[in-house]
Amino acid sequence: MIEEVKSRDAWRRWWLALFVLTIVVASGLLLGRTIKSDAAQVPVPAPSLSASPSASPSPILESAEPAPSMTRDQLSLPGAVPARGSGDFAYATTRGPVLGSAGPLRRFHVAVEKGSNEDVTAFAEQVVSTLGDARSWIGGGQVRLQMVPGGEAADFTVYLATRETAGRLCERGGTNIRINGVPYTSCRTTGKAIINLDRWRLSAKPYLYARIPLATYREYVINHEVGHELGHRHEGCPRAGGPAPVMVQQTLTTRGCTPYPWPRRGNGFLSGPTL
Repeated sequence: MIEEVKSRDAWRRWWLALFVLTIVVASGLLLGRTIKSDAAQVPVPAPSLSASPSASPSPILESAEPAPSMTRDQLSLPGAVPARGSGDFAYATTRGPVLGSAGPLRRFHVAVEKGSNEDVTAFAEQVVSTLGDARSWIGGGQVRLQMVPGGEAADFTVYLATRETAGRLCERGGTNIRINGVPYTSCRTTGKAIINLDRWRLSAKPYLYARIPLATYREYVINHEVGHELGHRHEGCPRAGGPAPVMVQQTLTTRGCTPYPWPRRGNGFLSGPTL
C-alpha cells in the first residue's frame, strides 16, 4: 500500500514538472514573436546625406542664363534680349598683345554690362580678334592697339551695353540712338565705343536682308565705332553695288553699296565721300 502511494506521488510530480516546462516554453515562444513584431514596426532612420561630402547638394546658381551660342553662318540669336542691365560694368582683366606694327599705341579697355547675360572674356576676345585683323585699322601701319586690364589707364573703352543703358550713355555724350523711342543703333562718345546689345545679338536690317551672318555684322560694328574713336567720320557709298566703307552707317543703310565689315580692302583703305 505504501509503495502504491509513492508511485502515484511520483507520477503527479512528473506531470507537474512537465506542465511547468510546457508553460515556460510557450511563454518564451510568445515573447519571441512579440519582440519580432515590435521590431518590425520600429521605423529605421534613413542614412544622412550630409554625412558624406560627395552627397552634399549642388549650390544654386543665381546668375542669369548666358546668351545662346552662335554658329558662324547664323543670322541672329534666338530668344529675348535683356532691355536693361544693372548699369554697372565688368571689365576684362587680361592684357592683350600689341596689335599692329607701326603708328602710335592706343590702349583700350573692354567692358560688359552686368545683367546683359554676356561674358566679358568672350566679348573681349571678339574685340581683340577683330581689331587685330590686317583688314582692320591697324593694317595701314598708322596705329597700334592694345587691350589692357580694367585697372590700368587706357585711351578708350569698348562697351557692350543693354539698349536702355546704351541709350543713356550715348545721350550723355550728345548722340541720340533712338528710333521710334527705342535705343536702336550703337554710338561713340568721347573715350567710349558703345555697342548696343540688341544689335550684337540681333544684327541689323541691311545685313539680315542680304543674309549676311551675325558674326560679320559684329566685325562691322566693332570696326565702325572704334573707327569713330580713331577720328573717322561717317561716309557715303563710293560706287553703287560695290562694298560699303566701314564708316557708312550700315546698321541703318548701306546707301546703295553692299554690306562690308572692314576698313581695308585689298592693299588699301576703302573710303567714301565724307558726310
